[in-house]
Amino acid sequence: MYRVDVEDPEKDSLDTLTPLPVLPVSSKAVIQDADGLATQSGVNEKRVELALAGPKKDPSSSNKPKRRVSRWIQFQLWFTTYRKFFFFIVTLNGIGLLLAVLKVWNYPRRYTGAFILGNLLFAILMRNEVFGRCLFWFINTCFAKWPPLWFRLACTDLLQSLGGIHSGCAASGSAWLVFRVVLIFIDHKDNHDAVLIAGVITNIAVCISIASAFPWVRETHHNIFERHHRFIGWVGLLSTWAFVVLGDSYDLDTHSWNPDGIRVIRQQDFWYVFGMTILILIPWFTVREVKVDIEVPSPKVAILRFERGMQQGLLSRISRSSIMEYHSFGIVSEGPHAKYHYLICGVQGDFTRSLINEPPTHIWTRQLKFAGVSHSSTLYKRGIRVCTGTGIGAALSTCLQNPDWYLIWIGSEQEKTFGPTISGLIYRHLWPDRVCMWDSKARGGRPDLMKLIKDAYHAWNAEVVFITSNWQGDKELMEGCKEAGIPAFGTVWDF
Repeated sequence: MYRVDVEDPEKDSLDTLTPLPVLPVSSKAVIQDADGLATQSGVNEKRVELALAGPKKDPSSSNKPKRRVSRWIQFQLWFTTYRKFFFFIVTLNGIGLLLAVLKVWNYPRRYTGAFILGNLLFAILMRNEVFGRCLFWFINTCFAKWPPLWFRLACTDLLQSLGGIHSGCAASGSAWLVFRVVLIFIDHKDNHDAVLIAGVITNIAVCISIASAFPWVRETHHNIFERHHRFIGWVGLLSTWAFVVLGDSYDLDTHSWNPDGIRVIRQQDFWYVFGMTILILIPWFTVREVKVDIEVPSPKVAILRFERGMQQGLLSRISRSSIMEYHSFGIVSEGPHAKYHYLICGVQGDFTRSLINEPPTHIWTRQLKFAGVSHSSTLYKRGIRVCTGTGIGAALSTCLQNPDWYLIWIGSEQEKTFGPTISGLIYRHLWPDRVCMWDSKARGGRPDLMKLIKDAYHAWNAEVVFITSNWQGDKELMEGCKEAGIPAFGTVWDF
Protein backbone atom coordinates (compact mmCIF):
# COMPACT_ATOMS: atom_id res chain seq x y z
CA MET A 1 0.00 0.00 0.00
CA TYR A 2 1.29 3.42 -0.96
CA ARG A 3 2.25 5.40 2.09
CA VAL A 4 0.43 8.69 2.45
CA ASP A 5 2.02 11.33 4.61
CA VAL A 6 -0.25 12.96 7.15
CA GLU A 7 1.00 16.40 6.18
CA ASP A 8 -1.36 16.66 3.20
CA PRO A 9 -4.85 17.24 4.57
CA GLU A 10 -6.38 16.40 1.20
CA LYS A 11 -5.09 12.82 1.49
CA ASP A 12 -6.37 10.11 3.78
CA SER A 13 -3.77 9.11 6.38
CA LEU A 14 -5.51 6.36 8.32
CA ASP A 15 -4.82 3.13 6.50
CA THR A 16 -7.49 1.14 8.32
CA LEU A 17 -10.22 1.93 5.86
CA THR A 18 -11.64 0.48 2.71
CA PRO A 19 -11.95 2.87 -0.22
CA LEU A 20 -15.44 1.56 -1.00
CA PRO A 21 -18.36 3.62 0.39
CA VAL A 22 -22.10 3.10 0.69
CA LEU A 23 -25.06 5.21 1.72
CA PRO A 24 -26.58 4.60 5.19
CA VAL A 25 -29.24 2.02 5.72
CA SER A 26 -32.15 3.98 7.24
CA SER A 27 -35.89 3.55 7.58
CA LYS A 28 -36.38 5.57 4.42
CA ALA A 29 -33.61 4.13 2.28
CA VAL A 30 -33.87 1.71 -0.57
CA ILE A 31 -32.08 -1.44 0.56
CA GLN A 32 -30.80 -4.19 -1.69
CA ASP A 33 -30.26 -7.46 0.11
CA ALA A 34 -30.12 -11.07 -0.92
CA ASP A 35 -33.91 -11.26 -1.13
CA GLY A 36 -34.33 -8.31 -3.47
CA LEU A 37 -35.14 -4.63 -3.42
CA ALA A 38 -37.40 -3.27 -0.70
CA THR A 39 -38.64 0.30 -0.84
CA GLN A 40 -40.20 1.90 2.19
CA SER A 41 -42.74 4.69 2.17
CA GLY A 42 -42.42 8.31 3.21
CA VAL A 43 -39.34 9.11 1.16
CA ASN A 44 -38.82 12.75 0.33
CA GLU A 45 -38.40 13.39 -3.39
CA LYS A 46 -35.09 15.12 -2.87
CA ARG A 47 -33.69 12.38 -0.68
CA VAL A 48 -31.13 10.03 -2.15
CA GLU A 49 -32.65 6.61 -2.69
CA LEU A 50 -30.11 3.99 -3.60
CA ALA A 51 -29.86 0.27 -4.00
CA LEU A 52 -27.23 -0.68 -1.48
CA ALA A 53 -24.95 -3.64 -1.44
CA GLY A 54 -25.93 -5.79 1.51
CA PRO A 55 -23.53 -6.37 4.38
CA LYS A 56 -23.02 -9.96 3.45
CA LYS A 57 -19.55 -10.43 2.09
CA ASP A 58 -19.19 -12.27 -1.19
CA PRO A 59 -16.45 -14.86 -0.56
CA SER A 60 -15.60 -14.95 -4.22
CA SER A 61 -15.32 -11.17 -4.61
CA SER A 62 -11.68 -11.10 -3.57
CA ASN A 63 -10.85 -13.58 -6.31
CA LYS A 64 -12.52 -11.61 -9.09
CA PRO A 65 -10.04 -9.85 -11.37
CA LYS A 66 -10.16 -6.07 -11.24
CA ARG A 67 -11.67 -4.44 -14.30
CA ARG A 68 -9.05 -2.45 -16.14
CA VAL A 69 -9.87 0.94 -17.58
CA SER A 70 -8.62 2.03 -20.97
CA ARG A 71 -5.14 3.44 -21.42
CA TRP A 72 -6.70 6.64 -22.74
CA ILE A 73 -8.53 7.22 -19.45
CA GLN A 74 -5.36 6.40 -17.50
CA PHE A 75 -3.43 8.90 -19.61
CA GLN A 76 -6.06 11.61 -19.11
CA LEU A 77 -5.91 11.12 -15.35
CA TRP A 78 -2.11 11.15 -15.43
CA PHE A 79 -1.80 14.20 -17.70
CA THR A 80 -3.66 16.46 -15.31
CA THR A 81 -3.91 20.23 -15.53
CA TYR A 82 -1.14 20.31 -12.94
CA ARG A 83 1.19 18.51 -15.35
CA LYS A 84 -0.08 20.52 -18.32
CA PHE A 85 0.87 23.74 -16.56
CA PHE A 86 4.25 22.29 -15.62
CA PHE A 87 5.13 21.00 -19.08
CA PHE A 88 3.86 24.15 -20.82
CA ILE A 89 5.92 26.47 -18.62
CA VAL A 90 9.06 24.32 -18.75
CA THR A 91 8.74 23.90 -22.54
CA LEU A 92 8.20 27.61 -23.13
CA ASN A 93 11.19 28.53 -20.97
CA GLY A 94 13.22 25.72 -22.51
CA ILE A 95 12.66 27.10 -26.01
CA GLY A 96 13.69 30.57 -24.85
CA LEU A 97 16.76 29.18 -23.12
CA LEU A 98 17.76 27.22 -26.22
CA LEU A 99 17.43 30.33 -28.41
CA ALA A 100 19.55 32.25 -25.92
CA VAL A 101 22.25 29.55 -25.85
CA LEU A 102 22.34 29.52 -29.66
CA LYS A 103 22.53 33.35 -29.64
CA VAL A 104 19.41 33.56 -31.79
CA TRP A 105 17.65 35.61 -29.11
CA ASN A 106 19.98 38.07 -27.39
CA TYR A 107 17.55 39.75 -24.99
CA PRO A 108 17.73 37.00 -22.35
CA ARG A 109 21.52 37.06 -22.58
CA ARG A 110 21.49 40.73 -21.55
CA TYR A 111 18.61 40.55 -19.08
CA THR A 112 18.86 37.01 -17.75
CA GLY A 113 17.93 38.21 -14.27
CA ALA A 114 14.41 39.07 -15.45
CA PHE A 115 13.84 35.48 -16.58
CA ILE A 116 15.34 34.04 -13.41
CA LEU A 117 13.50 36.23 -10.96
CA GLY A 118 10.28 36.46 -12.94
CA ASN A 119 9.94 32.69 -12.81
CA LEU A 120 10.88 32.47 -9.13
CA LEU A 121 8.47 35.30 -8.26
CA PHE A 122 5.58 33.45 -9.91
CA ALA A 123 6.61 30.20 -8.22
CA ILE A 124 6.40 31.86 -4.80
CA LEU A 125 3.18 33.70 -5.69
CA MET A 126 1.38 30.43 -6.48
CA ARG A 127 2.06 29.17 -2.93
CA ASN A 128 1.22 32.42 -1.15
CA GLU A 129 -1.81 32.20 1.14
CA VAL A 130 -3.03 35.74 0.40
CA PHE A 131 -2.90 35.23 -3.35
CA GLY A 132 -4.62 31.85 -3.07
CA ARG A 133 -7.42 33.15 -0.87
CA CYS A 134 -7.96 36.17 -3.13
CA LEU A 135 -8.09 33.98 -6.23
CA PHE A 136 -10.58 31.58 -4.60
CA TRP A 137 -12.68 34.54 -3.39
CA PHE A 138 -12.78 36.11 -6.84
CA ILE A 139 -13.78 32.89 -8.61
CA ASN A 140 -16.28 31.84 -5.93
CA THR A 141 -17.87 35.28 -5.90
CA CYS A 142 -18.09 35.82 -9.64
CA PHE A 143 -18.82 32.33 -10.95
CA ALA A 144 -20.86 30.53 -8.29
CA LYS A 145 -23.58 28.32 -9.78
CA TRP A 146 -24.66 30.42 -12.82
CA PRO A 147 -22.04 29.72 -15.56
CA PRO A 148 -22.09 26.48 -17.58
CA LEU A 149 -20.90 23.43 -15.63
CA TRP A 150 -17.85 22.94 -17.88
CA PHE A 151 -16.65 26.44 -17.00
CA ARG A 152 -17.06 25.91 -13.24
CA LEU A 153 -15.27 22.57 -13.48
CA ALA A 154 -12.44 24.32 -15.31
CA CYS A 155 -12.27 26.90 -12.50
CA THR A 156 -11.89 24.17 -9.86
CA ASP A 157 -9.32 22.41 -12.03
CA LEU A 158 -7.34 25.64 -12.29
CA LEU A 159 -7.49 26.32 -8.55
CA GLN A 160 -6.41 22.77 -7.74
CA SER A 161 -3.51 22.86 -10.20
CA LEU A 162 -1.69 26.05 -9.18
CA GLY A 163 1.09 23.80 -7.93
CA GLY A 164 1.94 22.99 -11.55
CA ILE A 165 2.70 26.67 -12.16
CA HIS A 166 4.70 26.74 -8.93
CA SER A 167 6.80 23.71 -9.91
CA GLY A 168 7.21 24.74 -13.54
CA CYS A 169 8.32 28.28 -12.74
CA ALA A 170 10.70 27.10 -9.99
CA ALA A 171 12.37 24.56 -12.30
CA SER A 172 12.58 27.09 -15.13
CA GLY A 173 13.98 29.79 -12.88
CA SER A 174 16.72 27.47 -11.67
CA ALA A 175 17.62 26.60 -15.29
CA TRP A 176 17.92 30.28 -16.19
CA LEU A 177 20.02 30.80 -13.06
CA VAL A 178 22.46 28.10 -14.16
CA PHE A 179 22.63 29.77 -17.58
CA ARG A 180 23.37 33.14 -15.95
CA VAL A 181 26.22 31.77 -13.85
CA VAL A 182 27.69 29.99 -16.88
CA LEU A 183 27.69 33.30 -18.76
CA ILE A 184 29.52 34.95 -15.85
CA PHE A 185 32.08 32.14 -15.86
CA ILE A 186 32.64 32.60 -19.59
CA ASP A 187 33.11 36.35 -19.13
CA HIS A 188 34.82 36.08 -15.76
CA LYS A 189 37.52 38.55 -16.79
CA ASP A 190 34.85 41.26 -17.05
CA ASN A 191 33.05 40.35 -13.83
CA HIS A 192 34.08 40.73 -10.22
CA ASP A 193 34.73 37.57 -8.22
CA ALA A 194 32.14 38.64 -5.62
CA VAL A 195 29.39 38.55 -8.27
CA LEU A 196 30.48 35.09 -9.37
CA ILE A 197 30.60 33.75 -5.80
CA ALA A 198 27.14 35.15 -5.04
CA GLY A 199 25.80 33.52 -8.21
CA VAL A 200 27.26 30.12 -7.34
CA ILE A 201 25.89 30.23 -3.77
CA THR A 202 22.45 31.22 -5.10
CA ASN A 203 22.58 28.36 -7.60
CA ILE A 204 23.41 25.80 -4.93
CA ALA A 205 20.74 27.07 -2.52
CA VAL A 206 17.98 27.16 -5.13
CA CYS A 207 18.86 23.70 -6.48
CA ILE A 208 18.87 22.16 -2.97
CA SER A 209 15.56 23.84 -2.15
CA ILE A 210 13.97 22.48 -5.33
CA ALA A 211 15.45 18.98 -4.92
CA SER A 212 14.12 18.75 -1.36
CA ALA A 213 10.59 19.36 -2.69
CA PHE A 214 10.56 16.23 -4.85
CA PRO A 215 7.43 14.21 -3.96
CA TRP A 216 9.28 11.14 -2.68
CA VAL A 217 11.27 13.38 -0.30
CA ARG A 218 8.14 15.20 0.93
CA GLU A 219 6.18 12.00 1.43
CA THR A 220 8.83 9.94 3.21
CA HIS A 221 11.05 12.58 4.87
CA HIS A 222 8.82 15.53 5.72
CA ASN A 223 11.20 17.14 8.22
CA ILE A 224 14.08 16.96 5.74
CA PHE A 225 11.86 18.56 3.10
CA GLU A 226 10.76 21.33 5.44
CA ARG A 227 14.21 22.20 6.78
CA HIS A 228 15.86 22.30 3.38
CA HIS A 229 13.01 23.80 1.36
CA ARG A 230 12.41 26.53 3.94
CA PHE A 231 15.77 27.34 5.47
CA ILE A 232 17.94 26.73 2.42
CA GLY A 233 15.27 28.66 0.52
CA TRP A 234 15.80 31.58 2.87
CA VAL A 235 19.54 31.34 2.28
CA GLY A 236 18.77 31.38 -1.43
CA LEU A 237 16.70 34.55 -1.00
CA LEU A 238 19.50 36.32 0.88
CA SER A 239 22.10 35.22 -1.66
CA THR A 240 19.76 36.36 -4.46
CA TRP A 241 19.66 39.81 -2.89
CA ALA A 242 23.46 39.82 -2.80
CA PHE A 243 23.66 38.52 -6.37
CA VAL A 244 21.29 41.21 -7.67
CA VAL A 245 22.75 44.13 -5.73
CA LEU A 246 26.36 43.21 -6.52
CA GLY A 247 25.60 42.48 -10.17
CA ASP A 248 23.73 45.75 -10.72
CA SER A 249 26.32 47.77 -8.78
CA TYR A 250 29.31 46.56 -10.78
CA ASP A 251 30.05 48.48 -13.97
CA LEU A 252 31.26 46.03 -16.63
CA ASP A 253 32.67 48.83 -18.78
CA THR A 254 34.84 50.54 -16.15
CA HIS A 255 35.32 47.43 -13.97
CA SER A 256 34.45 49.44 -10.89
CA TRP A 257 31.71 49.54 -8.25
CA ASN A 258 28.95 52.11 -8.47
CA PRO A 259 27.77 52.81 -4.91
CA ASP A 260 24.80 54.83 -6.14
CA GLY A 261 21.72 52.95 -4.94
CA ILE A 262 19.54 54.73 -7.50
CA ARG A 263 21.07 52.60 -10.24
CA VAL A 264 20.12 49.40 -8.38
CA ILE A 265 16.47 50.28 -7.69
CA ARG A 266 15.97 51.30 -11.32
CA GLN A 267 16.67 47.74 -12.42
CA GLN A 268 13.77 45.33 -12.80
CA ASP A 269 15.78 42.68 -10.95
CA PHE A 270 15.51 44.69 -7.74
CA TRP A 271 11.72 44.83 -7.84
CA TYR A 272 11.40 41.14 -8.64
CA VAL A 273 13.44 40.25 -5.54
CA PHE A 274 11.55 42.81 -3.48
CA GLY A 275 8.26 41.17 -4.50
CA MET A 276 9.61 37.72 -3.67
CA THR A 277 10.64 38.91 -0.22
CA ILE A 278 7.23 40.42 0.56
CA LEU A 279 5.40 37.28 -0.56
CA ILE A 280 7.63 35.08 1.61
CA LEU A 281 7.30 37.29 4.70
CA ILE A 282 3.53 37.91 4.65
CA PRO A 283 2.45 34.51 6.06
CA TRP A 284 5.01 34.71 8.85
CA PHE A 285 3.54 37.98 10.10
CA THR A 286 0.39 36.02 10.97
CA VAL A 287 2.07 33.35 13.13
CA ARG A 288 0.58 33.24 16.63
CA GLU A 289 0.69 30.95 19.66
CA VAL A 290 -2.92 30.08 20.47
CA LYS A 291 -4.80 28.06 23.06
CA VAL A 292 -5.79 24.53 22.08
CA ASP A 293 -7.91 21.85 23.75
CA ILE A 294 -7.15 18.28 22.74
CA GLU A 295 -9.61 15.41 22.79
CA VAL A 296 -8.20 11.89 22.39
CA PRO A 297 -11.15 9.60 21.57
CA SER A 298 -8.86 6.72 20.55
CA PRO A 299 -5.14 5.94 20.16
CA LYS A 300 -5.50 6.59 16.43
CA VAL A 301 -6.80 10.15 16.44
CA ALA A 302 -6.43 13.47 18.25
CA ILE A 303 -9.11 16.16 17.88
CA LEU A 304 -7.76 19.68 18.35
CA ARG A 305 -10.22 22.42 19.25
CA PHE A 306 -9.53 26.12 18.62
CA GLU A 307 -11.59 29.21 19.24
CA ARG A 308 -13.60 30.94 16.44
CA GLY A 309 -15.32 29.50 13.42
CA MET A 310 -13.98 29.17 9.88
CA GLN A 311 -15.21 29.05 6.32
CA GLN A 312 -15.47 25.63 4.71
CA GLY A 313 -12.63 24.18 2.66
CA LEU A 314 -9.77 25.82 4.55
CA LEU A 315 -6.60 24.18 5.83
CA SER A 316 -4.49 25.03 8.85
CA ARG A 317 -0.78 24.71 9.58
CA ILE A 318 0.24 24.01 13.17
CA SER A 319 3.51 23.43 14.99
CA ARG A 320 4.98 23.19 18.47
CA SER A 321 7.61 25.69 17.34
CA SER A 322 7.17 29.11 15.77
CA ILE A 323 9.32 28.33 12.73
CA MET A 324 9.82 24.55 12.57
CA GLU A 325 7.79 21.47 11.66
CA TYR A 326 4.53 22.90 10.42
CA HIS A 327 1.91 20.26 9.62
CA SER A 328 -1.26 20.84 7.59
CA PHE A 329 -4.74 19.59 8.46
CA GLY A 330 -8.23 20.20 7.14
CA ILE A 331 -10.40 22.48 9.26
CA VAL A 332 -13.77 21.29 10.56
CA SER A 333 -16.18 24.10 11.43
CA GLU A 334 -19.91 24.74 11.47
CA GLY A 335 -19.36 28.18 9.93
CA PRO A 336 -17.53 31.51 10.26
CA HIS A 337 -19.71 32.51 13.23
CA ALA A 338 -19.28 29.25 15.15
CA LYS A 339 -17.59 29.25 18.54
CA TYR A 340 -14.93 26.66 17.64
CA HIS A 341 -13.17 24.96 14.80
CA TYR A 342 -11.43 21.58 14.91
CA LEU A 343 -8.50 19.72 13.37
CA ILE A 344 -8.58 15.93 13.01
CA CYS A 345 -5.04 14.59 13.37
CA GLY A 346 -4.49 10.95 12.50
CA VAL A 347 -1.58 9.47 14.43
CA GLN A 348 1.27 8.49 12.12
CA GLY A 349 4.46 10.43 12.76
CA ASP A 350 6.26 11.79 15.81
CA PHE A 351 4.42 15.11 15.73
CA THR A 352 0.89 13.69 15.73
CA ARG A 353 1.86 10.99 18.23
CA SER A 354 3.14 13.68 20.61
CA LEU A 355 -0.27 15.36 20.53
CA ILE A 356 -1.62 12.28 22.33
CA ASN A 357 1.34 11.39 24.54
CA GLU A 358 2.19 14.97 25.55
CA PRO A 359 -0.84 17.16 24.68
CA PRO A 360 0.07 20.86 24.60
CA THR A 361 -2.11 23.63 26.01
CA HIS A 362 -0.92 26.10 23.36
CA ILE A 363 0.28 25.60 19.82
CA TRP A 364 1.70 27.74 17.03
CA THR A 365 -0.39 28.38 13.95
CA ARG A 366 -0.67 30.77 11.04
CA GLN A 367 -3.81 32.81 11.51
CA LEU A 368 -4.02 33.23 7.74
CA LYS A 369 -5.43 29.88 6.59
CA PHE A 370 -4.96 28.59 3.06
CA ALA A 371 -7.63 27.22 0.78
CA GLY A 372 -8.01 23.64 -0.42
CA VAL A 373 -9.96 22.37 -3.41
CA SER A 374 -13.10 21.97 -1.25
CA HIS A 375 -13.20 25.76 -0.92
CA SER A 376 -14.47 25.85 -4.51
CA SER A 377 -17.54 23.75 -3.61
CA THR A 378 -19.63 26.94 -3.57
CA LEU A 379 -19.37 26.97 -7.36
CA TYR A 380 -21.76 24.01 -7.60
CA LYS A 381 -25.48 23.64 -7.03
CA ARG A 382 -25.25 20.14 -5.56
CA GLY A 383 -22.36 17.78 -4.91
CA ILE A 384 -21.13 14.63 -3.21
CA ARG A 385 -18.16 14.55 -0.85
CA VAL A 386 -16.45 11.16 -0.54
CA CYS A 387 -13.71 10.56 2.02
CA THR A 388 -11.98 7.80 3.94
CA GLY A 389 -10.44 7.85 7.42
CA THR A 390 -8.99 11.13 8.58
CA GLY A 391 -9.87 12.60 5.21
CA ILE A 392 -13.07 13.59 7.01
CA GLY A 393 -11.11 16.58 8.30
CA ALA A 394 -10.84 18.04 4.80
CA ALA A 395 -14.38 17.03 3.80
CA LEU A 396 -16.78 17.61 6.69
CA SER A 397 -16.99 21.41 6.69
CA THR A 398 -18.20 21.46 3.09
CA CYS A 399 -21.25 19.40 4.05
CA LEU A 400 -21.81 21.13 7.39
CA GLN A 401 -21.97 24.57 5.78
CA ASN A 402 -23.74 23.68 2.53
CA PRO A 403 -27.10 21.85 2.67
CA ASP A 404 -26.75 20.78 -0.96
CA TRP A 405 -23.75 18.53 -0.36
CA TYR A 406 -23.94 14.86 0.59
CA LEU A 407 -21.23 13.17 2.67
CA ILE A 408 -20.02 9.60 2.18
CA TRP A 409 -17.49 8.59 4.85
CA ILE A 410 -15.84 5.20 4.89
CA GLY A 411 -14.05 4.06 7.99
CA SER A 412 -13.66 1.57 10.76
CA GLU A 413 -15.72 2.23 13.90
CA GLN A 414 -15.94 5.95 13.15
CA GLU A 415 -17.90 6.89 16.27
CA LYS A 416 -15.47 5.07 18.53
CA THR A 417 -12.36 6.18 16.64
CA PHE A 418 -13.23 9.85 16.14
CA GLY A 419 -15.26 10.43 19.29
CA PRO A 420 -18.41 12.35 20.27
CA THR A 421 -17.31 15.75 18.94
CA ILE A 422 -17.11 14.77 15.29
CA SER A 423 -20.02 12.33 15.56
CA GLY A 424 -22.09 15.04 17.21
CA LEU A 425 -21.48 17.48 14.36
CA ILE A 426 -22.56 14.86 11.84
CA TYR A 427 -25.69 13.82 13.73
CA ARG A 428 -26.77 17.41 14.40
CA HIS A 429 -26.33 18.71 10.88
CA LEU A 430 -26.32 15.80 8.40
CA TRP A 431 -28.05 12.74 9.83
CA PRO A 432 -29.96 10.95 8.35
CA ASP A 433 -30.66 12.65 5.03
CA ARG A 434 -27.20 13.84 3.95
CA VAL A 435 -24.68 11.36 5.26
CA CYS A 436 -23.50 7.81 4.78
CA MET A 437 -21.16 6.35 7.40
CA TRP A 438 -19.98 2.92 6.30
CA ASP A 439 -18.30 0.97 9.08
CA SER A 440 -16.17 -1.60 7.26
CA LYS A 441 -15.49 -3.50 10.46
CA ALA A 442 -19.12 -3.79 11.53
CA ARG A 443 -20.47 -4.66 8.09
CA GLY A 444 -17.65 -7.00 7.23
CA GLY A 445 -17.89 -6.51 3.49
CA ARG A 446 -17.28 -4.08 0.69
CA PRO A 447 -20.07 -2.62 -1.44
CA ASP A 448 -19.90 -1.97 -5.17
CA LEU A 449 -18.10 1.36 -5.19
CA MET A 450 -18.92 2.58 -8.69
CA LYS A 451 -22.55 1.51 -8.43
CA LEU A 452 -22.77 3.62 -5.31
CA ILE A 453 -21.12 6.63 -6.93
CA LYS A 454 -23.30 6.41 -10.04
CA ASP A 455 -26.53 5.99 -8.08
CA ALA A 456 -25.67 8.75 -5.62
CA TYR A 457 -24.61 11.12 -8.39
CA HIS A 458 -27.87 10.75 -10.31
CA ALA A 459 -30.24 10.44 -7.33
CA TRP A 460 -28.80 13.46 -5.56
CA ASN A 461 -28.78 15.34 -8.88
CA ALA A 462 -25.16 16.24 -8.19
CA GLU A 463 -22.91 18.22 -10.49
CA VAL A 464 -19.57 17.06 -9.12
CA VAL A 465 -17.88 14.59 -6.78
CA PHE A 466 -14.96 15.54 -4.51
CA ILE A 467 -12.78 12.68 -3.27
CA THR A 468 -10.27 12.48 -0.41
CA SER A 469 -8.64 9.08 -0.05
CA ASN A 470 -5.28 7.35 -0.10
CA TRP A 471 -3.38 6.89 -3.36
CA GLN A 472 -4.91 3.57 -4.35
CA GLY A 473 -8.44 4.53 -3.36
CA ASP A 474 -8.17 7.87 -5.12
CA LYS A 475 -6.86 6.20 -8.29
CA GLU A 476 -9.69 3.65 -8.43
CA LEU A 477 -12.36 6.24 -7.72
CA MET A 478 -11.08 8.70 -10.30
CA GLU A 479 -10.77 6.01 -12.97
CA GLY A 480 -14.30 4.81 -12.30
CA CYS A 481 -15.76 8.32 -12.36
CA LYS A 482 -13.91 9.20 -15.54
CA GLU A 483 -15.15 6.07 -17.24
CA ALA A 484 -18.71 6.77 -16.09
CA GLY A 485 -18.58 10.39 -17.25
CA ILE A 486 -18.97 11.75 -13.71
CA PRO A 487 -17.06 15.01 -13.03
CA ALA A 488 -14.78 14.30 -10.08
CA PHE A 489 -11.78 15.83 -8.33
CA GLY A 490 -9.40 13.77 -6.26
CA THR A 491 -6.04 14.47 -4.70
CA VAL A 492 -3.29 16.00 -6.83
CA TRP A 493 -0.30 13.68 -6.39
CA ASP A 494 1.90 15.85 -8.68
CA PHE A 495 4.96 13.84 -9.70
